[in-house]
Amino acid sequence: MATCAEIVGAKLPDDAAEDSFDLLPVLLGKADKQIRNFTLHQTISLALAIRQGNWKYLDHKGSGGSNYSRDGEWGLKQYALTEKAPKAPGQLYNLKDDPGETNNLYFKKPEIRKKLKAKLEEFKKSGRSVPLRQ
Repeated sequence: MATCAEIVGAKLPDDAAEDSFDLLPVLLGKADKQIRNFTLHQTISLALAIRQGNWKYLDHKGSGGSNYSRDGEWGLKQYALTEKAPKAPGQLYNLKDDPGETNNLYFKKPEIRKKLKAKLEEFKKSGRSVPLRQ
């Protein structure tokens, strides 16, 4: 939305597009810095996740969408992975090394987990990931 607003010259108010960044400089090959440091994800069950670089933190157990227990309907149960950190209240993955999200590093990388969890909580509290517009 912020990119479209920039293209047409519209000014977005602070209560609109709270997670939308203007990516026009990237599309035009004129970006001189990283536009967005964090990306938010929302599952079909409305659970949130945050990503920075290769790291993805999910503040919940499970996929947030796939219902493996309803095997008769979709046949997904055969694809369910064994949880490698069953006592972890959340999930942390290095997507560069583990794009399939099979190795939960929640307990093995506490500094990264704490940083991403704090940033996710900040975004949830403020209701936005984009800084206030001027």
